[in-house]
Amino acid sequence: MNFSPVALPIFGEDFVLDFPRYITIFGGFNLYFYAICITFGFIVAAFYVLKRREVLGLTRDNILDLVIMAVPCGLIGARLYYVIFNPSLFFSEGNWHNIFMLRDGGLAIYGGIIGAGVAFLIYSKIKKIRIGTLVDAAAFGLFIGQSIGRWGNFFNREAYGIETDLPWRMGLLTREGFGYFHPIFLYESLWNVLGLVFLHIFSKKRKYGYPGQYFLIYVAWYGFGRFFIEGIRGPDTLLLHGTDVRISQLLAALSCLAALTCLIIMHIKTRRPVLDVENLILENSAKDDDISDAQEEAEDESGETAAVDADNDDSGNAQEETEDEDGDTPPDDDLDGASEENGDENGESTVVDADNVERTEP
Repeated sequence: MNFSPVALPIFGEDFVLDFPRYITIFGGFNLYFYAICITFGFIVAAFYVLKRREVLGLTRDNILDLVIMAVPCGLIGARLYYVIFNPSLFFSEGNWHNIFMLRDGGLAIYGGIIGAGVAFLIYSKIKKIRIGTLVDAAAFGLFIGQSIGRWGNFFNREAYGIETDLPWRMGLLTREGFGYFHPIFLYESLWNVLGLVFLHIFSKKRKYGYPGQYFLIYVAWYGFGRFFIEGIRGPDTLLLHGTDVRISQLLAALSCLAALTCLIIMHIKTRRPVLDVENLILENSAKDDDISDAQEEAEDESGETAAVDADNDDSGNAQEETEDEDGDTPPDDDLDGASEENGDENGESTVVDADNVERTEP
């Protein structure tokens, strides 16, 4: 562990910080700044998620339960991950007890995510809550926790990069001598702050979404930045056994590609509007009112049509009654019969006149 003063030439060539790794309280208990930073990060993350629980679809009890379960599981996972990939530091003779020395550092974020993920899966099964909803809340917490917790590396004088002459370089005395290095902890802290700002704005502006979207964005964002940051990290990086492959860099690349692939696929397949319950109820009520109004209008129109038909029927009946009253006019058959009788009478008159004519001739 490096306990040298820290030179920060960006504030002046002679600007040097020489601070302890811990403070002593209660007459002998050493409280390490590394632990303070991590704990403070957890607290701020919990308060943020608790504040936005309704947007995330969770209750206050859900958030508190997740904190109680995820924090210890995350710490155990982060420590086990670091121990597994650094066996020489813990499994050599007389060093096994160092496994429990968390205050000296040695927590891996990927192990923490795995450990917390196990707790989230268990809680999801118990409470019947979709795992996507739970990990969405975790995405915001991880951004906050990492952006604050990384400053614990600064107090431990660890997580620094290769040598550089950039204005914001950090001066340390190492086993190889004094040098100026990339402040890797600062890069990752700022990268997580930017990720939090982006995710916060996105969560307020998005119109389409699905459970797990925020978490996929976190994985893609963090993996992309961690890939480049890990590429300039110093000698304390974890290497794949027997190779020069940086484990964290490899995982960052794979996780980023996997998350981006999932985001693209889900964007194509899913276009689900994000509506709150109140707006959905109001919209459905408006639709019901429109349907009711349309039905009433249709009923009114039907009533008017029926009234018109009734008027027409009454008019028709009145016309028929009028025709019946005018029925004194004989029908056509009676007229024909009368004409025939008149014809017969005329015929008889003609015969009588003809007889008279014959009698008067000499």
